[in-house]
Amino acid sequence: MNVGKAMELLGGKKTEELFTALYGASQVEMQRDRYRELLEGFRSKFGDKEVKLFSSPGRTEISGNHTDHNHGKVLAGSINLDCVGVAAQNGTARVNIVSTTFHQEFSIDLNHLEPSQKKAGTEDLVKGLLMGFKESGYEVGGFDAYITSNVISAAGVSSSAAFEMLLCSMLNTFFNEGRMNTVAYAHIGKYAENHYWDKASGLLDQMACAVGGLITIDFMEPSDPVVEKIDFDFGSQNHSLIIVQTGRGHADLSADYSSVPNEMKKVAEYFGKQYCSEISEEDVISHLKEVREYAGDRSVLRALHFFEENKRVEAMVKALKENDFGLFLKNITASGNSSWKWLQNCYTTAAVQEQGITIALALTELFLEKKGRGACRVHGGGFAGVIMAMLPNDLVDEYVDYMEDALGEGNVYKMSIRPYGAICASDMM
Repeated sequence: MNVGKAMELLGGKKTEELFTALYGASQVEMQRDRYRELLEGFRSKFGDKEVKLFSSPGRTEISGNHTDHNHGKVLAGSINLDCVGVAAQNGTARVNIVSTTFHQEFSIDLNHLEPSQKKAGTEDLVKGLLMGFKESGYEVGGFDAYITSNVISAAGVSSSAAFEMLLCSMLNTFFNEGRMNTVAYAHIGKYAENHYWDKASGLLDQMACAVGGLITIDFMEPSDPVVEKIDFDFGSQNHSLIIVQTGRGHADLSADYSSVPNEMKKVAEYFGKQYCSEISEEDVISHLKEVREYAGDRSVLRALHFFEENKRVEAMVKALKENDFGLFLKNITASGNSSWKWLQNCYTTAAVQEQGITIALALTELFLEKKGRGACRVHGGGFAGVIMAMLPNDLVDEYVDYMEDALGEGNVYKMSIRPYGAICASDMM
C-alpha cells in the first residue's frame, strides 16, 4: 500500500483496536497523529512508495535481576513505549535510515558491512544486524526506513534493543517471508552488539522486546533459551508500572557491571563449573568455608542471590498463572531486597556518596509504608540509573508528584505491559 492508503488505514476500526492494545484507549488518537506524522516524513524524504508500518516495544525486567548471564531465569514484559518505523523496499544494495528521535540520517552499502574503528553508534549497530542476518543464513536487501522512538534512553527499558528488533521485523517481512522466529531476532541483535559494539550483551533485552507481553525465559541453554509467554491480563489488576530515572552517577560503572557475572562465575569455578546454573545453593552452603576463601564473601552473596532469584521467578510465574497478584507483588519486593542486600547493585563502591537508586528506593519505601500497597525494586543493571515501582492506579498521580518534588520533574514515567512484541503493524490494521 502507498502512503495515502496507509493514512486511510490509520482511521479504521482495526487500527483503533490495535492501538488500544499497544498503547491504551486514551492514547489512540495521539498515536494516530504520531503515525501520520511519520508517514508524511517518509513521503517527504523517500517519495510515495509501497510502505509498511512497524512497531517494536521497549521492555521492563520484572524479576531475575542479573541472572541471565549465569544462565538463570527471568520474568520480563514489553511496555507501551515503542520504536515505530515506516519502511519500503528500494530495489538497491543500500539501506537508508532516518531517525527523527536522534536526528540521524545515514546510508549503508550492503557490500561493505565491516564495522568502523570506533565500533559505536547507530550505523555500526545496523551494519551488525545486517551482517548477523547474512551470517545466520537469512536474506537482506535494500530498503528505506523513517523511524521515531519514545523508548526512554538510559532508563533500563532497552531503547537499543527496541530499535534492533524493529529492523529485524522489517528485514524478516521484506526479505524472509516472515518465516523467522523471535529467538532468531534476539540472537541477531546479540551478535550485532557483541561484534559491532564490543558489548557483552545477553539475550534478555532482545527477547523481551521481540516476543511481547509477559514472558519468562530460562537461559540454561543460552543458544536455545526456553521462552514461555504468560497469559495474564495485567490491565485487569488496575496497577501501573512506574519507572523512576534517578540520574547517572559520575563514576565509570564498567567494573561494577563486569564484577557481578564474574563473581558468580568464580563461585561456580570452585566446583569446576563455569556458571551458577550448573551448581546448587546446597553445594555452596555445604562448602561455605572453602567457597568464601576461594571466591570471597561478596561473590558468595551474589551466588545466593542468583539461586533465590531463580526461585522467585518460578514463584511469580506460578502466581500469575493462578491469578494471585498479591503474591506476585510480594515477590517483586523480595527481589528488590535481594538485589539491594545480597547482589549489592544499588550503588557503586567507587563513589559511595552517589546513591541515586538507594535514595529513590528509600523514598518509595516510605511512601509504600504509609499506603500499605504496592512494590518497588532496582530496575535493570543497577549501580546508578533507574528503579521500578508497581502501584495501584489510584496512587500513581500522588506518587509521581511526590517523587518529582524530591528528584525533579520529568524523571517519573508511567507505563503498561503491551501484548505484542516486534510486529509489522500494517498486517494487523
